[in-house]
Amino acid sequence: MPSCSLFFESRPLPKKHLMFSLGESNRFYLYTGKTDLRKGFNTLSGMIRNSSNLNPLDGSVYVFINGTRTTLKLLHWERGGFVVYHKRLESGRISKVIFRTESLFRPLRWDELVLLIEGINPNSKRRKRYIK
Repeated sequence: MPSCSLFFESRPLPKKHLMFSLGESNRFYLYTGKTDLRKGFNTLSGMIRNSSNLNPLDGSVYVFINGTRTTLKLLHWERGGFVVYHKRLESGRISKVIFRTESLFRPLRWDELVLLIEGINPNSKRRKRYIK
């Protein structure tokens, strides 16, 4: 009988096979309208297709925020299917400042997204957490 270590040998995966990998190499777009976050993969991707010339299958990450600005979803196409990341802030709200734009989808940088997910206003000089 073979040893269990043969079945569970730990080898690092090649870079191209990593799942759940977001970083500076991705393009990020923030949907500036209010979103009902009960919506799933198909409805969110339909919102992208119908309200812009963007393609949800291009590998970009699309960020949707609910009306009370306490919850956000990231929709991302990875090899083989859509992935949704969901975050709810325990306290405070996401700043309104980031939504002030003419277009429905606003490009975001990686560092802006990280601050947004942490509940920090990326435009403030003194970056305090959460808006009360």
